[in-house]
Amino acid sequence: MITLTVQYAKSLPGMRINASDPGYTATDLNQHSGHQTVTEGYGRHGRLGPAGPRRSDR
Repeated sequence: MITLTVQYAKSLPGMRINASDPGYTATDLNQHSGHQTVTEGYGRHGRLGPAGPRRSDR
């Protein structure tokens, strides 16, 4: 995931690219065996979405 994020950032210099790992979250993919709910996993990570322009573009 980190490598993919870096590649996106390099190929899209005018955009800010963020990546986040919410941790082991209970989902259908792991038969809900995660340590937190989807809502808890979303927490502060969900706020990464609406990022503004890079500082060098301001």
